Amino acid sequence: MTPVQYRRILLKISGEMLAGNQTYGIHRDILTALADEIKDVVNMEIEVALVIGGGNIFRGLAASADGMERAAAA
Repeated sequence: MTPVQYRRILLKISGEMLAGNQTYGIHRDILTALADEIKDVVNMEIEVALVIGGGNIFRGLAASADGMERAAAA
């Protein structure tokens, strides 16, 4: 195994990425795959800090409140 360069990393995950092919929300399969990848990194004794975006969710809520159908809110 190649030695790791960093012992701590910061991972920024966009809300758009978590939605997968959906317009909004969090896709369960995407979240599960991401968790598996993060677990592999942690098992390499690397500390992981996560920043999780949610702009797509908040934009969807705002557009929905303004009368746009939720499925079309982006």
